[in-house]
Order: sequence, then C-alpha cells, then structure tokens
Amino acid sequence: MFKPHVTVACVVQAENHFLIVEETIHGNPRWNQPAGHLEADETIIQAARRELYEEAGIHAQPQALLRIHQWIAPDKTPFLRFLFAIDLPERVTVIPRDDDIDRCLWLPAEEILASDQLRSPLVAQSILCYQANTRYPLEMLAAFQWPFAL
Repeated sequence: MFKPHVTVACVVQAENHFLIVEETIHGNPRWNQPAGHLEADETIIQAARRELYEEAGIHAQPQALLRIHQWIAPDKTPFLRFLFAIDLPERVTVIPRDDDIDRCLWLPAEEILASDQLRSPLVAQSILCYQANTRYPLEMLAAFQWPFAL
C-alpha cells in the first residue's frame, strides 16, 4: 500500500542568514532545515512549530507556506514535504532539544547552496523557494473537523 512520508520543514531567516541544523548520518555531518515527520495528533502547522522547537529551541509560528514538494528519495521512499517560511527580526541563540541534532548554524544562502553536506537536494531547493518570494497563506492548510484543540 502506498503511504508517503508526510514531513514539514521551516526555512528560518534572520539578518540575511538561514538556520541550518546539523546531524550526523552514517558518520557524516549533514545539513537540513528544521524538519521532521507529522505526528498523528497534530496539524501540519503544529508539526512545523514542534520540529522547530525540538531541533533548534525556537518558539515561532510559521508565517507562510512556501511550497509542497512531492519527492522520491534515492532509496525510493516517497515524501510529501510542507515547507514554511519564518522571518525573525534577528538571529537568536539556538539550542537543539533533539539528541539527533549536533548543532545549529546561521549561514548565508550562498554557503548552503554550495555545500556538499546537504541531507537531500530539498535543502537547497527550499532556500531557492524562499528566495523566489512566493508565499501562500497558512489558511490553505485548514484542519477540517479536527478533534484536537488547536
């Protein structure tokens, strides 16, 4: 039965720098946006807020939907990835709460786009989506008859 992984990611920008989380995968450092899987008892937007807090220690509300990517990873795993934009007025101290995250970095777009440490090609594509400056309202992701408190 076909069941794509539903994930969320946040492109967080402050002072022309982007938040990157670094984790070690198969012994190598890999960069990603704060991101993760949707859990059963949360909306897509709640998942984005939770992942941002767990991976970077930041409490922030996604401000816009940037893109929904449908992607098949090299290992043939299918994904639906909801990408959000968050603009902060200044770079804040970031402290990972998730043991899988080694550290967080604030980096200029050029350094991210040129890196060979990206977890997937979606990391660079997400920066490019942010830079394209197309934003969609969060209301596009309404939770219909949602049984849990928002």
